[in-house]
Amino acid sequence: MQKFDSIRPFYDAEVNAAICASLNHPMLKAVMNFTFPDVADNVWKEQLRKTHSIRDFQCNFIYQAIQKVLQKSSEGLSTSGFEKLEKNTSYLFISNHRDIILDTSLLNSCLFDYGLVMTASAIGDNLVKRDFMNTLAKLNRNFLVQRGLSPRELLQSSKLMSEYIGQLLLRENRSVWIAQREGRTKDGNDATHSGVLKMLGMGSDEKELMQYFKKLKVVPVSISYEYDPTDALKMPQLMAEAKDEIYVKEKNEDFVNLLSGIIGQKKRIHIHVGNVLDKELDIIAAENDNTNKQVQAIAQAIDNSILQSYKLWPTNYIAYDLLYKTNTYSNHYTENEKSLFERRLEMKIDVSNEMIVESFLNMYANPVVNKSKYENAY
Repeated sequence: MQKFDSIRPFYDAEVNAAICASLNHPMLKAVMNFTFPDVADNVWKEQLRKTHSIRDFQCNFIYQAIQKVLQKSSEGLSTSGFEKLEKNTSYLFISNHRDIILDTSLLNSCLFDYGLVMTASAIGDNLVKRDFMNTLAKLNRNFLVQRGLSPRELLQSSKLMSEYIGQLLLRENRSVWIAQREGRTKDGNDATHSGVLKMLGMGSDEKELMQYFKKLKVVPVSISYEYDPTDALKMPQLMAEAKDEIYVKEKNEDFVNLLSGIIGQKKRIHIHVGNVLDKELDIIAAENDNTNKQVQAIAQAIDNSILQSYKLWPTNYIAYDLLYKTNTYSNHYTENEKSLFERRLEMKIDVSNEMIVESFLNMYANPVVNKSKYENAY
């Protein structure tokens, strides 16, 4: 099992030593003081010293931190679909991706609430360059996706990750969360990237690709935030892409995005888990014997599930009507909600720049466009 050492989270036997080595780190103190504001430092430190497993760390500390984040920066989290999942069963959750940390943390909180198997979750190694962040990720059952590789290194890395995900799901009965594409969706267009599915499929015999995906128990997940706390932070990259320029991140950009996503205002949040892909895979297998076409068809099935169950908020409809200068969806929001959204727009971005305004509105409006396209197609 040493082959996975470069990407895997901690084993339980390593947890206590990693915690004890981080007890006096200022970022751990910040997290704990935020989570337990009325608890003296020596009390939470003593509790951490007694923590010897990832599950204990997640349930006693991370879960509590996420509840505090929801309390402070949202108007609540609603869910649907979880009651269809079976206990003591591992699933491969493939999700649209809006927030670096919260998407997977919120999903795990819901799985915990429903008494279901929590996930090991993919995270880009660019987000854990700081030693403490790397430790925290490994304590929270994150495994590393290596970024910025040459084509040859990428192939090796993909094989390793595919094997590791198969090991978790099929041998360890551990659920897995992975985003439907590399990086967060910045323009509101949620689409499954075939490269992610090809990586997952590397663990199979090519002739048995559909059977392998059936074994993995793929569950599409849609997550939507009424307000994206990092909406304005996504603008520089969208602007560069609009001008066909190469976007270069600032030194601490990932970290700033990560923190902003956690503490920024989100209003309401909804997570829906779809049905396990099963009959869809049988149909794909019957209609296609070309692997590339099969992968594209799986991507489409995941997209269909995510779009069908994506929760649209007043902000999405307001942005659509503002962008297209229409009142098409005016019955989905109040004048007060509209003026609050317009005020947020003015506070967050330079409203004299038409291109920036359009990109910002598109980010919120595109889910409306995509969902209506889906509904018209079916």
